Amino acid sequence: MRIDLNGQTIETQARTLADLLTEQGFESPCVATAVDGDFIARPLRSGTPLSDGVKVEVLSPMQGG
Repeated sequence: MRIDLNGQTIETQARTLADLLTEQGFESPCVATAVDGDFIARPLRSGTPLSDGVKVEVLSPMQGG
C-alpha cells in the first residue's frame, strides 16, 4: 500500500503503525507518532491499523542548543 510518511509517499507492507516503525528503522523509544494528525501513544501502536493513503508522522527528539 502507499502511505505518506513524514511528507513522502512510500510503499509499505506494514499493516500496523508498530510494524511500520520497525520496517522503517524507527526503533528509538523516544519517537512520537501521529496518524492523520492524531497522536498515537506507544501502547496503542500495535493496534493502530494503516490503510492506503494514510498520513503518518514520526518525530524524534533532537539534542543541541
